[in-house]
Amino acid sequence: MTPDEVDDYARSLPGCKRKGTAARPAWYVDDRLVARLVEPGELVVRASYADRERLVAEHPATFGIPPRYEKHLKVQVMLDGDAAAIRDAIRAAWELQRRQP
Repeated sequence: MTPDEVDDYARSLPGCKRKGTAARPAWYVDDRLVARLVEPGELVVRASYADRERLVAEHPATFGIPPRYEKHLKVQVMLDGDAAAIRDAIRAAWELQRRQP
């Protein structure tokens, strides 16, 4: 996926808005982070601990958990990976953030 494709998909989710900068766009729902572009080919996406472990196990070339994310509800996403899995992870993050009180 490209950053523009991430943008198109994330903003297609009800209430998901783009914020951040042109170089580091981020997508939020109800002011809660869904995803952020870290590098041109790397995204960080919110994920429950169980979801991120599943994503890494099922798509190790697409998802990772670098040490800086170990204690956080985040997963590393390589945009040159499985586009369908990336969209699923973004949607799951959107759903997770919408459920927060």
